[in-house]
Amino acid sequence: MKQVIELKINGGGYEVAAEPRDTLLEMLRQLGFKGTKEACGMGECGACTILMDGVPVLACLTLAVGAQGKEITTIEGLSAGHQLHPVQKAFVEQGAIQCGFCTPGMILAAKALLDDTPDPGEEDINRALGGHLCRCTGYVKIRKAIQTAGRMMRSDS
Repeated sequence: MKQVIELKINGGGYEVAAEPRDTLLEMLRQLGFKGTKEACGMGECGACTILMDGVPVLACLTLAVGAQGKEITTIEGLSAGHQLHPVQKAFVEQGAIQCGFCTPGMILAAKALLDDTPDPGEEDINRALGGHLCRCTGYVKIRKAIQTAGRMMRSDS
C-alpha cells in the first residue's frame, strides 16, 4: 500500500507516493534526478551513491521511507547554477571522467571525504572509493582529481 512521504532533496521538498519496498533510487529517478545511476541494484558498484545528511549511502539499498527527514544531496545538488563544485571541476580538469556512468557516485563520495578530511592521503582516498567500480579508468586520474579538489577547497577557505 502506497503512502505519501516527504523527501528533502538538494534543498527542496518533495512529496511522493511510495510503497514500503520502494528504494530511494527509484523515488529519485521518478522525481527526475537522473544523475543518480541505476546499475547493479545490489550495492556492489557505487553508481547510485548519494549523500544523506552528508554521509555517502547507496540509494539502491536505502528504502525511500527511511529517507524522510534526512537531507539528501544528489549530483544535481552540488553545482550552483553553472558554477561547478570544486570536486566536479577537478574531475573535469583532470580527465577523471570517461563514460561518466560511475562519476556522480564517485564525486559525491569524494565530496564527503573532503568535507571530513580536507587533505586526504592515498589510503583515505582508496577507502572512500572502496565499493565504487569504474570500468573505463585505472583510477589514477580519479585519485588525482580528488587531491586537486582538496587543494582547491583548502585554498577557498
